[in-house]
Amino acid sequence: MPSPNLTKGAARHPEKRRNEAKPQPRRPDWLRVKAPRVGAFSETKRLMRDLDLVTVCEEAACPNIGECWANKHATMMILGAVCTRACAFCNVATGRPELLDPHEPDHVAEAVARLGLRHVVITSVDRDDLDDGGANHFAQTIAAIRLSSPKTTIEVLTPDFLRKEGAVEQVVAASPDVFNHNMETVERLYKPVRPGARYAHSLRVLKQVKVLNPSIFTKSGIMVGLGETDEEVAEMMEHLRAADVDFMTIGQYLQPTPKHAAVDRFVTPEQFKVYAAWGQEKGFLMMASTPLTRSSYHADADFAALQLERLKRLAQTNSQNA
Repeated sequence: MPSPNLTKGAARHPEKRRNEAKPQPRRPDWLRVKAPRVGAFSETKRLMRDLDLVTVCEEAACPNIGECWANKHATMMILGAVCTRACAFCNVATGRPELLDPHEPDHVAEAVARLGLRHVVITSVDRDDLDDGGANHFAQTIAAIRLSSPKTTIEVLTPDFLRKEGAVEQVVAASPDVFNHNMETVERLYKPVRPGARYAHSLRVLKQVKVLNPSIFTKSGIMVGLGETDEEVAEMMEHLRAADVDFMTIGQYLQPTPKHAAVDRFVTPEQFKVYAAWGQEKGFLMMASTPLTRSSYHADADFAALQLERLKRLAQTNSQNA
């Protein structure tokens, strides 16, 4: 899941180096992806460079970049390219971030307009160095997109804003259509995998969004293959539903470099279908569960399906109450 290159971050800040190298097991056939088509892929890449934008597609080494960029879909990563945290799974550079670019919201909005996006996903690095964790920058980016592309729906994939009072409220007030915050892994693995985060706090963020604005879709995702059990995956589903989360994504963890957390297992496509069935039984509006699922993969189509499913369930409820 696009979670917010380590090599460059570790080289710049040796105190942030990852674990010792771990061998990467051979990927099964179902995790192989096609090489990107040159034309549209190159156009998308050129636009990102022209506007000096960072994308999670590149920074997180997403396996779907070829397909998405060939279709002119890109997930913008704001607040810079350097994260203040060092999660064991993440390929984004870590260290001391640079100052915020005040023109970044407008550049993101221009890219959205030039790409003609119907739906855009805006994510970021963690910025624990900022008083608001970057919440105001998210709000400014949403406002800029609304101004230049009023018909484009907006999905934010935010950090946890840990110890940043009022940050979630600020992003919610900007009225994104989807508020996504990824749990990333099960509770037992938080300390080794997400040492700077807190499981209960991440759940509270998702719940708080629904309390503040029930009309905003909420979304969260995890990676499997980090050492979790299927029972723990099912338990997390319960926790997310208790927080009234609408949409859950589950994808296979892929070790970005030998110095990242090792892959514990490759989950079969059949088991991903089982996860999807579990989630549907537990009441999620939508489940996306495949080996190559990532938070923003097919996000435009998923948003349209979310809207239809909500309307369908509302109609069923009204019919039962009539």
